[in-house]
Amino acid sequence: MCGIVGYIGDQEAQPVLLNGLCRLEYRGYDSAGIAVLNHKGEMGLAKSKGRLANLEEKLKAAALSGTTGIGHTRWATHGEPSETNCHPHTNAKKTISVIHNGIIENYLHLREFLISKGYRFYSETDTEVIPNLIDYYYKNDLLEAVTKAVSKLEGSYALGIMSVYEPDKLIAVRKDSPLVIGIGKNENFIASDVPAVLNYTRDFIYLEDKEFAVIRKDAVEVYTLEGERTEKPVKHVTWNADAAEKGGYEHFMLKEICEQPGAIKATMTSRILPGQPVKLDDIAFTEKEIKEIEKIYIVACGTAYHAGVVGKYVIEKMARIPVEVDIASEFRYRDPLLNDKTLLIAVSQSGETADTLAAMREAKSKGVKVMAITNVVGSSIAREADNVLYTWAGPEIAVASTKAYTTQLITMYILGLYFAQHRGTMTNEEIEAVKNDMLTLPEKAEKTLGHRETLQKFASNNYMHKNMFFLGRGIDYAVAMEGALKVKEISYIHSEAYAGGELKHGTIALIEEGTVVIALATQSRLYDKMISNIREVTTRGAKVLGLAVEGNNSIEKVAEAALYVPPVQDILIPVLAVIPLQLLAYYTAVQKGCDVDKPRNLAKSVTVE
Repeated sequence: MCGIVGYIGDQEAQPVLLNGLCRLEYRGYDSAGIAVLNHKGEMGLAKSKGRLANLEEKLKAAALSGTTGIGHTRWATHGEPSETNCHPHTNAKKTISVIHNGIIENYLHLREFLISKGYRFYSETDTEVIPNLIDYYYKNDLLEAVTKAVSKLEGSYALGIMSVYEPDKLIAVRKDSPLVIGIGKNENFIASDVPAVLNYTRDFIYLEDKEFAVIRKDAVEVYTLEGERTEKPVKHVTWNADAAEKGGYEHFMLKEICEQPGAIKATMTSRILPGQPVKLDDIAFTEKEIKEIEKIYIVACGTAYHAGVVGKYVIEKMARIPVEVDIASEFRYRDPLLNDKTLLIAVSQSGETADTLAAMREAKSKGVKVMAITNVVGSSIAREADNVLYTWAGPEIAVASTKAYTTQLITMYILGLYFAQHRGTMTNEEIEAVKNDMLTLPEKAEKTLGHRETLQKFASNNYMHKNMFFLGRGIDYAVAMEGALKVKEISYIHSEAYAGGELKHGTIALIEEGTVVIALATQSRLYDKMISNIREVTTRGAKVLGLAVEGNNSIEKVAEAALYVPPVQDILIPVLAVIPLQLLAYYTAVQKGCDVDKPRNLAKSVTVE
């Protein structure tokens, strides 16, 4: 959620901080601020409500000079969006400055304690207790003061801290919120995500929970909560900075939709090869463990949850293992039945989703083996899982997830086939047939992207409606859920997905003259039933966009407009069918003039509960 960036080196800090915050805008925010230590050892602060452009305008009139600084984009949790509540926060003397991503759950208790010691507070935030608590403990050793202060905090946090008392260092701390350290030459960085500082370095240290880092321009030292020095590997990120640029596209979302053929191919590379067994990188499942799996739980949030719903259809059909899909937060609250023959699959693009991480930890505490599906190497979920299957989607900047979803689907097929080949639930011929069709998906995804003009036209004729309904049966219903979410997220149109068979059980009451319905009819054995559903809604005045497989042209007789995806096995069609739905959401949002890449109230990575 909130974006963190910090710099210490020989360059002027302000432009580095602003550049980093710009690259973190996708995380969602309502205000932004920076703090810089100048050459006199004084702390300069600049904050602004609203977009980063407002802060940049303010700094044109009064720039902050200095080579050490921290910056923050805030997504409000405690206190309304305002300059007063904006980060960085300081103690009253402005000698200690803090940026924070997370939530301090016991801040009221700490606030009362500090007020009793004579401290004053000016904001409504939980974060303001942190610089004051550090000040309370400060006795000429900033790391010691930070360590003592952090030991009193309950909740989640990624912290960047600097002080006029020790201007040659930044201190970084993390617990349940992401934080990376970028390693440069005579300069170092902190950031909540790699893209923030990709322009400056591709070498990173990933902090573990409850680790502290003391960062100078020419050195990084990492300590445990107990104060013991620990050596951390430096990992090289292979993306270049261009991967986090728009590359000529109007929006990141459109760029990422169009990158899906390459992302699909990359996620299959080395794992799906003709005539060879399905491979799972370095994942270690014994034949015995695979055969003993009695149940799989897939836990995730949002788009990743919808990928999990497709995964249920896929794994149950291929491997014949019962699968439950849970919203991660609800999984935690319902005391699920778990044992040593259960496998939990945690799905998260960022690998930092708070509820998914918490669900995974709860399952591990009960002895359940955990597999992670994530896009981010070194993320919390990747580090804490027993096994990891990476989606090689590359950086995804737009808040609304697209290529992460399709690559998550690919991992579900890979897992389904992998389990099937070890459990003997599919013949070698059946497995090869699915693999051969999978290998055609990049080319067919590219072809599906060619429908942009039809979707743009449909969006321009229907963007003004307040409701949009998605219908599907079987695995099409799972895809319809993702299509509805995309429209909701970026165009702010109320959109819902319904199972076609449920129409007569209440849903059809919502259909009236002019209601927009997107009907998915890609599953061969359910095609006729969906045609009947389309007739049911059109006779009541609905305007229907139908989605079918090439050759099933009869859908044109009942729908106002029709789109087609290239033929593949029914089970694989979600990878292609979701692309038109993503494009429809995109063009609808553009027609409405919405901020496509940074929709209101949303954050890319939800790192607090």
